[in-house]
Amino acid sequence: MATILRCQDSCENRLSNYVALAVSRWRARRRACERDLPTGRERLKGGREKSFCTRWFSCLAPCAVFVHLRSETERSSNDAMALLRGVFIVSAKRTPFGAYGGVLKDYTATDLATIAAKAALSAGKVAPEMVDSIIVGNVMQSSSDAAYIARHVGLRVGLPIPVPALTVNRLCGSGFQSIVNGCQEICLKESEVVLCGGSESMSQAPYAVRNIRFGTKFGQDQKLEDTLWAGLTDLHIKTPMGVTAENLAEKYKISREDCDRYALKTQQRWKAANDAGYFNAEMAPIEIKTKKGSQKVEQDEHPRPQVTAEQLAKLAPVFKKDGTVTAGNASGVSDGAGAVIVASEEAIKQHKLTPLARIVAYHVSGCDPNIMGIGPVPAINGALKKAGLSLKDMDLVEVNEAFAPQYLSVEKDLGLDPEKTNVSGGAIALGHPLGASGSRITAHLVHELRRRGGKYAVGSACIGGGQGIALIIEASA
Repeated sequence: MATILRCQDSCENRLSNYVALAVSRWRARRRACERDLPTGRERLKGGREKSFCTRWFSCLAPCAVFVHLRSETERSSNDAMALLRGVFIVSAKRTPFGAYGGVLKDYTATDLATIAAKAALSAGKVAPEMVDSIIVGNVMQSSSDAAYIARHVGLRVGLPIPVPALTVNRLCGSGFQSIVNGCQEICLKESEVVLCGGSESMSQAPYAVRNIRFGTKFGQDQKLEDTLWAGLTDLHIKTPMGVTAENLAEKYKISREDCDRYALKTQQRWKAANDAGYFNAEMAPIEIKTKKGSQKVEQDEHPRPQVTAEQLAKLAPVFKKDGTVTAGNASGVSDGAGAVIVASEEAIKQHKLTPLARIVAYHVSGCDPNIMGIGPVPAINGALKKAGLSLKDMDLVEVNEAFAPQYLSVEKDLGLDPEKTNVSGGAIALGHPLGASGSRITAHLVHELRRRGGKYAVGSACIGGGQGIALIIEASA
């Protein structure tokens, strides 16, 4: 028991207040412990030491992956925290995003995730045998094999049979969440290399008929439920996502003209980036079969760079009379996938991998479901606090564009610099395959940050139901 107490005291000095709360709750149950737990000691980069009981510590997962930084030379904020271990991105790829009912409509989410995962493994020179775990984000589960998506992707790309698989669903933040889960596994020494990703085939979302499995009454009308529309509606507050964007437009005084102006800009930014080849480093082309043979899809299908301000102005509001949200300034329903491979510093040295970026911090936060689109504000602020950084330190910012008024509300609240935010266009242009967007944003930030010679970037997304998620990365030398 003395060993446990010494272990606890050391942990409490290092962990955040959040983790300390878990410690205090654990104390109430510690008398049930019948044997001492082994202690471990490890030296953090920069000479700081952390001492913890490995088994006791693991019971605090997933909250206990950060420690307080006590070295003022590394962070200016006393509240700053660092991941317990260095976690690095060694590869980041995504498929082109297909339009709703477009060139990728016959590909399941599993198919798309497999393509992205194979490309990431190849680009990062990561042999399947190196991977300890696979985590895939998926929301709609639109195909018959979707319940098995993470496991099936792992098997398709050649991961060894013992490698475990996990499918996660944090709605629009699922791609980010897969990376967060990968970080947690590495920090807790459950894995050294994790294949993370997100995938969605919104084109394949089925119609459902409810309450017929055990029979129906004679003459009862059976209605088809559009599972895609249902997934884009928060039934707790009985509100479609687009209405929550209208709520933000009213709260932050965002006009229809503001929204159309921004939608035009994001389309133009996508075109400029695409023409310059800025997406090439992240892209995993897809060879599709056609009646005439085959076609190589190498760029996003959804963007409409030829659109004009006049055309956008003519579109009718979708969710509210005289509202701000139209088909032209909302993210597109689409299909696509992304894959991000994360590894520990030890794995990088062992396997001679090349780190592209370090994961500095992440944060997930809840918000009012009626204005779910503001979720990136507390998420970004929380991640910055953990990192001991500010928005001024960020060379690039990407906030998922669910709707123009949603993005503009976040921009206004945080005071974002438009010149370094969504610099290559966002989901209004590219589309927003729910489970994949976090992977796409991360992949783009990794490569664009390195191309520009920047240091820090933050990616974020709002989440239906009222949440936000953010991830901060630092480019590797």
